[in-house]
Amino acid sequence: MAKQPMLKFVKVDRQMPEKRDATVRKEDFDEIYAEFAAQKAAEQASRCSQCGVPYCQSHCPLHNNIPDWLRLTATGRLEEAYAISQSTNTFPEICGRICPQDRLCEGNCVIEQSGHGTVTIGSVEKYITDTAWENGWVKPASPAQERTESVGIIGAGPGGLAAADMLRRAGVQVTVYDRYDRGGGLLTYGIPGFKLEKDVVMRRIQQLEEGGVRFVYNCSVGADMSFEDIRNQHDAVIIATGVYKSRDLRGPGAGAKGIVKAIDYLTASNRVANFGDTVAEYDSGELNAKGKKVVVIGGGDTAMDCVRTAIRQGAESVKCLYRRDRANMPGSQRETQNAEEEGVQFEWLTAPAGFKGGDVVSAVTVQKMRLGAPDASGRQSPELIEGSDYDEPADLVVKALGFEPEELQTLWGAPELEVTRWGTVKAEFTTGRTALPGVYAVGDIVRGASLVVWAIRDGRDCADAVLADLNAKAAVAAE
Repeated sequence: MAKQPMLKFVKVDRQMPEKRDATVRKEDFDEIYAEFAAQKAAEQASRCSQCGVPYCQSHCPLHNNIPDWLRLTATGRLEEAYAISQSTNTFPEICGRICPQDRLCEGNCVIEQSGHGTVTIGSVEKYITDTAWENGWVKPASPAQERTESVGIIGAGPGGLAAADMLRRAGVQVTVYDRYDRGGGLLTYGIPGFKLEKDVVMRRIQQLEEGGVRFVYNCSVGADMSFEDIRNQHDAVIIATGVYKSRDLRGPGAGAKGIVKAIDYLTASNRVANFGDTVAEYDSGELNAKGKKVVVIGGGDTAMDCVRTAIRQGAESVKCLYRRDRANMPGSQRETQNAEEEGVQFEWLTAPAGFKGGDVVSAVTVQKMRLGAPDASGRQSPELIEGSDYDEPADLVVKALGFEPEELQTLWGAPELEVTRWGTVKAEFTTGRTALPGVYAVGDIVRGASLVVWAIRDGRDCADAVLADLNAKAAVAAE
């Protein structure tokens, strides 16, 4: 009888790839986790119980066929594992690095619920695709037949790139327009290199270019090119701009120098640390934490990126203010632990009331909070504790309070583009279709600030809808 390759979770303990020591890793912007070796990846994959109802798969936005590619990895059939992984996920090596697996696939693993520790799904996913790149299994699009239709995609983030890949593989002519000088969106300029090294993103951009996707960079719609011009040049247009408008802070002194937006801070750091770009605001110290007392306000993944970036830039101290407690923070618990290991101090149940220092910030006036009754979402609402204010010294304050949609109707001169009361583009979730003929929208500009994996899902679903609509038009024209 053949030896059972799976169900080893009783005998084999959960193990993550080796994590670099905090004293070493906080000195650079390299990824903190080492790569699994082949034997270790197979061993950890073999812990999968191959359960009849795979909750890991059902709780993955892409519904990745996780049990199958774990089984194939456990038996050494890595090229087949990659083929299955790639069939549902355009960028598995990126999701393996940055998805909050503790809230998605791994958090719903059956053996985790039984007390044996989840399968390390994300690390195996990363290993499979990194191995595929090393062995030349990752191929650019090579459609069997070219189509005459063209699609313009506004935004080179994960949603736009996922749609571009799917459409190009079907033979459609694809042009991606982006305001930045490189593709990738927040994958490139928002997420730090210690979570996602930039050569991982750049090789995907290169793969898309080799497959025939055309990129137009430094193109701001509404300024360099009108939305109407883009519509006139293509048979369909996909809006995949993401959400870049930062939520702001109010209170006395909120306009002082030294109080900066998270997106500006992270973009400057990524440019300098990962690409060697010259950024004047970084060189001047405006967006550089070196030698400073840093306070980051917020409790999401962007806040975690900011505090860990400040540590690497050589901050004197880094503190994070969040108005709820640790159990109620929206960011990944894994990232919070990494930040604490690197020297970040978390001040739970605190919120800013104002800022001291006049023209240049010198301190944050902090209010202590307690959790009261649940709000509409079911989370306990923070309540102010009267008379608990204190001043937290700060030379640099980073606002990481989340993102909202930009006013596309105004920026693009497109009042006909319908938006919701939140400013997101009004579109069907399953297809991305808007009320404008031939115009679709995907990702955060529809959902609001969300996860990369959801943007990829939206991009792939939208590509399917665009192809169906193009095929329907072609069929009508042929009659």
